Amino acid sequence: MPANKAKPAASPEVASQRRAAWALVMPATLYFLVLLAVPLVLTFVLSLHGFDPNSGGILPTVSLQHYVDIVTDSYFYEIFLRTLLLSAGVTLLCVLVGVPEAYFLFRMRDPWRSLCLVLVLGPLLISVVVRTLGWSILLGREGLVNTALTKLGLVDHPLQMLFTMGAVTVALVHVLVPLMVLSVWTSLTRLDPAVAHAARSLGAGRPTVMWRVVLPQITPGILSGSLIVFALTASAFATPALIGGRRLKVVATTAYDEFLGTLNWPLGAAIAIVLLVVNVLIISGYNRALEKRFTRRLG
Repeated sequence: MPANKAKPAASPEVASQRRAAWALVMPATLYFLVLLAVPLVLTFVLSLHGFDPNSGGILPTVSLQHYVDIVTDSYFYEIFLRTLLLSAGVTLLCVLVGVPEAYFLFRMRDPWRSLCLVLVLGPLLISVVVRTLGWSILLGREGLVNTALTKLGLVDHPLQMLFTMGAVTVALVHVLVPLMVLSVWTSLTRLDPAVAHAARSLGAGRPTVMWRVVLPQITPGILSGSLIVFALTASAFATPALIGGRRLKVVATTAYDEFLGTLNWPLGAAIAIVLLVVNVLIISGYNRALEKRFTRRLG
């Protein structure tokens, strides 16, 4: 008998379904390649070129020198560490604020639930730059917060709130917490109320029901929201640039300075590629670790 049997030819109906599937997939695939994959490849190619600081021109040489500089320079270590700590802190605060907020909104009755949901998600309709400028006005030395603290006698002199890590964190939480609410809300819509009612009828208190019944069912929404918030915070530019200023640099603002400040486009491209790789590695590792944990728990 032959080692490999010939595969039977696909029927005309199956072949037609495959062609239809490819016809449906190709527009999205081409869109992805043109708007994402091709720019990323070009950015990587740009990062391999050299740079002449005297003339400010890009050299035709090809090397990994810019990546070596990023890996070996403590200046970039500090910037990447600050960005990762900022992303982790913003993600944690968004979970602590967004999960209870989404749960309480879900437990409300109409029309109050619809009204409060619109108020929570309304900031998504406003530009991030506009919201960040609003926080700049609030947290300035003569802003509303300092004015209120001074008039109440809580402080003698205006506090320095802008250009601090705390101010950047608060502004980013305000920008991104609606995305966490949306992710958790999606999980809550699939929540079976009968399970919670059954737990209450068996003698479980409200904290026990929340911890043992509700929280495990909305965990996928919390995890997906955490990944979204972390990725957007790590790559955020407008809020750190306007609230953090020139001194409090993160990776995105550093790449911007290299592109438009020193005109070192290859180094700026290398910083952007390293940020992308670090983001992908952290998110993939986080997602894989959680999948293993839930698979082990659920059997």
